[in-house]
Amino acid sequence: MSEEKHAQQPGKPQPPRGEHAHENGLGDLPPVSGTKAVVWLAIVMVCAAILAVALIIPRERANRVLAKTTAQLALPNVTVARPQMGAPSQEIVLPGNMFAYVDSPIYARTDGYLDKWYFDIGAHVKKGQLLATIASPEVDQQLAQAKADLATAVANASYAQKQAQRYTELLQNNAVATQDTENFVTQAASTNTQVKSAQANVDRLEQLTGFEKVYAPFSGIITARDVDIGTLINAGAGTTGGREMFHMDDEHIMRVYVNVPQVDVPSCTVGTPAQLTLNEYPGRRFAGKVVRTSSAIDPSSRTLLAEVDVPNHDGLLVPGAYTEVHFNVKVTKQTLIVPVSTLMFRQEGLRVVTVAKNDKGQDIAKLVPITIAQDDGRVVQVLEGLQPTDEVVQNPPDSIVDGEQLRVVSPQQQGAPVAPQPAPAQGSQGPEGGSE
Repeated sequence: MSEEKHAQQPGKPQPPRGEHAHENGLGDLPPVSGTKAVVWLAIVMVCAAILAVALIIPRERANRVLAKTTAQLALPNVTVARPQMGAPSQEIVLPGNMFAYVDSPIYARTDGYLDKWYFDIGAHVKKGQLLATIASPEVDQQLAQAKADLATAVANASYAQKQAQRYTELLQNNAVATQDTENFVTQAASTNTQVKSAQANVDRLEQLTGFEKVYAPFSGIITARDVDIGTLINAGAGTTGGREMFHMDDEHIMRVYVNVPQVDVPSCTVGTPAQLTLNEYPGRRFAGKVVRTSSAIDPSSRTLLAEVDVPNHDGLLVPGAYTEVHFNVKVTKQTLIVPVSTLMFRQEGLRVVTVAKNDKGQDIAKLVPITIAQDDGRVVQVLEGLQPTDEVVQNPPDSIVDGEQLRVVSPQQQGAPVAPQPAPAQGSQGPEGGSE
């Protein structure tokens, strides 16, 4: 209280503040000037800027790496393989229809009833053997009548000839008229013509009676018999005539007709070897060769009809059988083989995708048009469009376009692609280059 009073006394000088501060223990701190405060503030700001840069730059670098990785992962992952070289020769397998070398239906040439047949189906007959006999009494009677008419015509012709000769001799002595002589000469010539006509009729009927016996026209096998004893026989063939009596095949050589696609026509020429395979003879092949072609392409199927003749001495091949014909042909142009899964069917035509490089050295897609020679359902042989060094994309996506960037992976990576890992930044404390 005495001090307060002493301080409040007027007219008495006050002690300096420093002294009181010294007495209170604060006299050791020097006074802060304005220049030092600015320096300390600048130091704090620089430290804050360095700390901010240390945190932001790694984060930006990580963001750029993440964006680049995301873009790479967004690229289509594809596997590639180079095409294989085709063989210098190849085998073309085509379906074929088998026919006998000679195939003939046998019809009657005279009317009547079947009197007897001598061979049934499956019988081997020789050329000229009697197959059946036909009873035709009407034709026999017509032949007898024709012979009688021929005899009458011969008698009349003989009489007319004698009369003409007699009148000709009398005319030389002026014993008869010239007109009468000319009449008898003309009558003799007319009767001679009647003899020739009657003879021709007899020959015709004799031939018809000769057709009462049906003979084998060639050596072969009876494959059908459509008549029996007592069957009414009408001469002729087809719908307007009689029905077929027998059917014969000559099977010592089989004809196989094959429709060759247009692309294989240059390789299938006369003399090209061929082999036949049948399901009923597994593991066995029958050798033959191309003997003739139609030399014209069918516009409806774009195929060439070719005939392959195959010897059938053992009789194992039968007409009407289905067979596969294997042609061994030489390749005129080297082909490249790629899987069917590499093909893309676009509006512009058939395409495959190959991998090329752009200006930046990146892998891009290149859609290449191709021309194929053969397609067996598993692989195709490419004639034009590919090079042996091309890298062909396997199973390309349907959405792929020309020039699109690709990511080529190995077959092991195709199921689970591995993204490239970014290199850690220097001084970073974590995957993002710094702590939060």
